Amino acid sequence: MLEGGLNRDSPPAAVHVGGCHMAGKRWKGVPRDVALRALSEGIEGCGHCRPDAEIGYLDG
Repeated sequence: MLEGGLNRDSPPAAVHVGGCHMAGKRWKGVPRDVALRALSEGIEGCGHCRPDAEIGYLDG
């Protein structure tokens, strides 16, 4: 899931694993490749659900 920023034009605030309780109210489900792209572009992964580990993202 991607957690949206504060307004419509803001970049995503974070990447979460589906069902994460920390995602807040502004989220949308996305395919794995979109989540991987967001992580590679510097969008933070949630420290609680660890989407990077869940979807196999290896930094660098």
